[in-house]
Amino acid sequence: MEKYLENLKNIIENKLNEYLPEIFPEEIWKAVRYSVLSEGKRLRPILVLEAFKICTGKFEEALPTACALEMIHCYSLIHDDLPCMDNDNFRRGKLTNHKVFGEGMAVLAGDALLSYAPQIILQKTPSNIPKETVFNVLNEFYNAIGPMGMLGGQVVDILSENKEIDIPTFEYIHTHKTGKLFEFALKSGAMLAGASEKKLNALSEYGKILGYAFQIADDILDEISTFEKLGKTPHKDAKAKKNTHTSIFGIENSKSELLILCDKAKTILKLENIESPLLCYIAQRLTDKVKGE
Repeated sequence: MEKYLENLKNIIENKLNEYLPEIFPEEIWKAVRYSVLSEGKRLRPILVLEAFKICTGKFEEALPTACALEMIHCYSLIHDDLPCMDNDNFRRGKLTNHKVFGEGMAVLAGDALLSYAPQIILQKTPSNIPKETVFNVLNEFYNAIGPMGMLGGQVVDILSENKEIDIPTFEYIHTHKTGKLFEFALKSGAMLAGASEKKLNALSEYGKILGYAFQIADDILDEISTFEKLGKTPHKDAKAKKNTHTSIFGIENSKSELLILCDKAKTILKLENIESPLLCYIAQRLTDKVKGE
């Protein structure tokens, strides 16, 4: 399964390289390519491809949407690392974008990805996918990344720093800041494939649960892991007094919740007769990572 993941990752990275030009003004594209083509797991775009493959047996036609989602993820990382946000010097094992290109260019690199990513969906999605479907995917795309999705979660996260918050507010942060992109990944792949409403809803629910689980795992790893394994500075959330799953519930309770959520995600697949060894493996791997396996 790891070899299969690596193969999908290489396919995505080759397509990202193809989609990102090296043209005038060169500096902005250098900054964009620096972050997008740096070493990453490519988990979100892989989920797009897998959802499409579950429904059709192939994945190539979903590559534009998968790459657009990865561009948006990278945009969010560039902006998150800025001094006015999380103020981090390292991402994916190397200097953050603003440390290499300056804060102004880093802001513009994120903006460039935000505006360019939807163009990839519009222009590169194969013509055999109905235009109405493409527009519906784009609508979901904007919902997932905007003030009703990832951006909204980021806003509440910033407003909640150094404050005690209630559980609904905390859950809003996790389900929006992180969860919405995971949910969109599975949902968009299914939409592009013309999946039945039942399968679409099941895959969307799997994505929603996986996204929440992923953030819990990230919170745990920030507490217990090292720079070498994370590729970024550990323990920053605690120093910034952010509300994380571990700060509210503790590490052991967070591990238990992670296990419950990953089992729930796999159960959804089983109940809906969705055969995907990859989706089961991804859910299982999350729990293995925090165990150090």
